[in-house]
Amino acid sequence: MKEHALNLDRYPAYIYDLAGLEAHVKSIRAALGPTELFYAAKANPDAEILRTLASHVDGVEVSSGGELTHVRETLPKTRIAFGGPGKTPQELSLALHADRVHVESPSELTRLAGEGFANILLRANLPLTTPDAALTMNGPFGMDEDTLNECAYMLADNPQLTLRGIHAHLASGLDAPTMLGLAAQITEWALPWLKSLGVNNPELNVGGGMAVDYSSPDSRFDWQTYGTGLSLIPAKVRIEPGRAITAYHGWYVTDVLDVKTTRGETYAILRGGTHHLRTPVTKGHDQPFLALTASGMKIPVTLVGQLCTPKDVFARNVLAPPLIPGDIIAFTMAGAYAWNISHHDFLMHPKPAFHYIR
Repeated sequence: MKEHALNLDRYPAYIYDLAGLEAHVKSIRAALGPTELFYAAKANPDAEILRTLASHVDGVEVSSGGELTHVRETLPKTRIAFGGPGKTPQELSLALHADRVHVESPSELTRLAGEGFANILLRANLPLTTPDAALTMNGPFGMDEDTLNECAYMLADNPQLTLRGIHAHLASGLDAPTMLGLAAQITEWALPWLKSLGVNNPELNVGGGMAVDYSSPDSRFDWQTYGTGLSLIPAKVRIEPGRAITAYHGWYVTDVLDVKTTRGETYAILRGGTHHLRTPVTKGHDQPFLALTASGMKIPVTLVGQLCTPKDVFARNVLAPPLIPGDIIAFTMAGAYAWNISHHDFLMHPKPAFHYIR
């Protein structure tokens, strides 16, 4: 990666390590045993990443009609699960081409019934506590028990919709033991409820949310423990990780344009900015990085971009060798929720280039 980064013809640029990504997803697939693995396209829908993952996952989870169309065009034969709140009529029509549709509300169920035949999971918003979660999926996501019961009654009058199971992605940023505890609680409620409705071979989709620690780039989610625990659940289990698959296999590489000290704090202004790599702003962290060309005793520096906002910060008061214009910086762990969630057109700076290592 470093040699490739130093020989780019222009900066900024994204570099995706497809060989490393493939090795990583192979190890995840091996650890999961019978659990189905769907990749959450929202983490990074880059076509080359999708193609790299295709033969190692059981399908792809999408959350919009645009994602569904993109995935279908890129991977015509892959299974698709379509979720997300606020599906439009056009999206519900597209949803009929998905392997599973995750229904978010009675209204959505009614509208989907008017479109045709579909296999569905009802998304549950269960009152389970996740104190260590980085993000909890409450509010508009899924339905409480009363609303789920309402949907169950509605299904009796809509035989074109086949209830296959429950979807319950409740939180993100959790370690394997915590996620297994959450899965056990979901199972304890969901399987009796589905049995009462006569659902044979029930399916449980327990979502994604595996912890990714940007302060410790070498740390990894314990897939072996998670897979072993999920294999004990007496149902077909599906998961939908995204960030934990691709985050480690992308670099955002750029160069230093200027260095200055203001009121005792040193700033390195880099080409590009968080309009290309939104991750550190949205997560509120310092993005891990490598100074590829600088050397010497490390000193505190704040790495910022070119945007006209004080929020355009990659990393604040971090230690780095003394930097000068022209030095090359590589931000690691930039393979998920990076380019695809960034506000690309703010200030109309040039877009980054994209490179792939196979």
